[in-house]
Amino acid sequence: MSLKISVLGSSLLSSYWNGAATYYRGIIRALDRLGCRTTFYEPDAFDRQSHRDMDPPSWAEVVVYPATAEAIQNVCREAAGADIVIKASGVGVFDDELMRGTLIEGHPRLIRIFWDVDAPATLSAMAADLRHPLRAAVPQLDAVLTYGGGPPVIAAYKRFGARQCIPIYNALDPKTHHPVAHDPKYACDLAFLGNRLPDRENRVNRFFFQAARRLPHHSFLLGGAGWESWQLPPNVRHIGHVPTQDHNAFNVSPRAVINIARDSMADIGFSPATRVFEAAGAGACLITDAWEGIDMFLRPGTEILVARDDADVARFLSQLTSKQARDIGQAALQRVLRDHTYDKRARIVLAILEQALAKKVSSTTAEQVRA
Repeated sequence: MSLKISVLGSSLLSSYWNGAATYYRGIIRALDRLGCRTTFYEPDAFDRQSHRDMDPPSWAEVVVYPATAEAIQNVCREAAGADIVIKASGVGVFDDELMRGTLIEGHPRLIRIFWDVDAPATLSAMAADLRHPLRAAVPQLDAVLTYGGGPPVIAAYKRFGARQCIPIYNALDPKTHHPVAHDPKYACDLAFLGNRLPDRENRVNRFFFQAARRLPHHSFLLGGAGWESWQLPPNVRHIGHVPTQDHNAFNVSPRAVINIARDSMADIGFSPATRVFEAAGAGACLITDAWEGIDMFLRPGTEILVARDDADVARFLSQLTSKQARDIGQAALQRVLRDHTYDKRARIVLAILEQALAKKVSSTTAEQVRA
């Protein structure tokens, strides 16, 4: 079935302060290969348009709109002309207005979906605020899809009245993330890539900076925005924002790379970051902080190394040989190519959308007959 899909999200064209970019790109590109046509609506906000790292693609139409209340009304009206309209979390400007517009605009058979790319934070905000707009919106939606979260997130959304909640996990697009030649500018013993965020900086300090202090003769590389004011250990080199086209080299050039979850993601578990699959897809040796559900995606010890604290990170680096690092990276690469590609995720998404559309068509037809 060829479906017309509208997505109201943060940005498809820029990964600048936009960690969901790789996720959006992987899912939407794979849906295009399945015959779906997506229009992605993104605001001109947070300086993202001046930091584009991708031209408008052939596999999606991108509409960039001014971040104004008037533009929001027009965007919601236009987006509602599709078969499915998806409001993603974390657009960053006029999120509540976009959600209201998604519910108000559209034809009777329009499928309305909320796609939460930060479910732990969203659910925490909903629990803390009895007047949170999503409390009223969620029961009206045809489905909630999430970036991850597993059983705890599903149960929480069901308690808020979701008709169905289905995690669509991060994955690999092997056309964009794959092994490349080493780049000397990214060479080091351990690298971490991530923007500085309030609910992640303490874990980065614990798993990365403290490990660097334990190993003063090892070299560490830090990529990502916002770390300029942090007092870094002398053996940590900060290089700022790393564009997506450099991620493969960033992942394969160090002896190992580390994934560090945000507090909320680590607490709830079952939420592998895009970085996990990017690194595995490049054949990198990946260390991750410990969180529940890792073994759903990669096998600890052979496909990924799991650290409980900075002492574990330091121990891994002290003992890890170049051959062991290559073997772990290759095992991870083969696993994600087999089980965790965006093509596989997109087939799940398409089945959900088709089922929701069939149900809506049947319901509206029955109402018309009764009328």
